[in-house]
Amino acid sequence: MLNWVPRSVEGSIVAAVIAVAIPLLSVPIVAQETKPVPKDSVRVAIPGCTKGQIFTAARRTEEEPGSVDIPEGMHLRMNGPKKLIAEIKGHEGSMIQITGIMKRGQFKPGGVRIGGVGISAGSPSGVGGQSPSAVGSQAFIDIEGWRPANGSCPAR
Repeated sequence: MLNWVPRSVEGSIVAAVIAVAIPLLSVPIVAQETKPVPKDSVRVAIPGCTKGQIFTAARRTEEEPGSVDIPEGMHLRMNGPKKLIAEIKGHEGSMIQITGIMKRGQFKPGGVRIGGVGISAGSPSGVGGQSPSAVGSQAFIDIEGWRPANGSCPAR
């Protein structure tokens, strides 16, 4: 092995290398840290189906419980890196579970409170009885990831 080192020292070097390597290799690999959630938001996992940039929440089941009470049929506009959205679009028509960050209250009655006014998905009327804007009534989710889920999407 090492021609310039006496055999007794060579064995000691090999033993020292092994003694250092084993503890380093046995340390569990630390998972990638997730990005922090802002105080006014919550990280959610929701089963459902996609069509374009729109995710439609499915009924929660024991196999795919999700993490919040998003009503079945609620539509969420997905925001995220183009590559991630493209991956999700590639599974259109298949049941998936998305994970992401949403503002607190978007999925509850009354919606998100902004300046004392509740803005919710599908609110019946806007200011002065006018129809709400599409932006004001749309719930959003900042996508962090996805995975396949059990179940099937309804045929369109």
